[in-house]
Amino acid sequence: MQPIKQLSTTLADLADENHAVFSPADLRAVLPKHHPGAFRALLSRAVKDRLLRRICRGLYLYPRAGYSTGLLLYHAAARLRADGFNYISLESVLSDAGVISQIPMNDVTLMSSGRTSTIRCGEFGAIEFVHTKKRPAALARELTYDGRCHLWRASVRLAIRDMKAARRSLDLVDWEAVDESL
Repeated sequence: MQPIKQLSTTLADLADENHAVFSPADLRAVLPKHHPGAFRALLSRAVKDRLLRRICRGLYLYPRAGYSTGLLLYHAAARLRADGFNYISLESVLSDAGVISQIPMNDVTLMSSGRTSTIRCGEFGAIEFVHTKKRPAALARELTYDGRCHLWRASVRLAIRDMKAARRSLDLVDWEAVDESL
């Protein structure tokens, strides 16, 4: 069987509406004996043929799985920084809670034990990681696990503290809404 057909068949069998985001290492397991250069060429062809969609460097979406892209950036963030401590915070939390008046379109903001960076995800938007030195144990009471996003989520109180610590603008914050949510 040709490698592209083998990849297509395997993805059709394994992917579903909840699991359609793959790293090259995930996909490499389908063709472990393929030469690294040939494998990169295969991924490029799979994107060109629309078998896969490139989310960002190191992540691909299998669109035929019926995956809803509404949570794609959160799932991508969880995969990109799976080895560190990350949680949804800043404008993403405040927008979801109705505390800021503008909704960040196609951008998600997270606090991370890793370095500060913004990952551009083309048509999907951007993921912004802001470094924090805070430890999970110190924040345990202010975090809840969001199973839909596959990430921890800050409380409004913690998101406001993170905004101040990261020196983000608080001009859009509706302080009455903050008081109501606490």
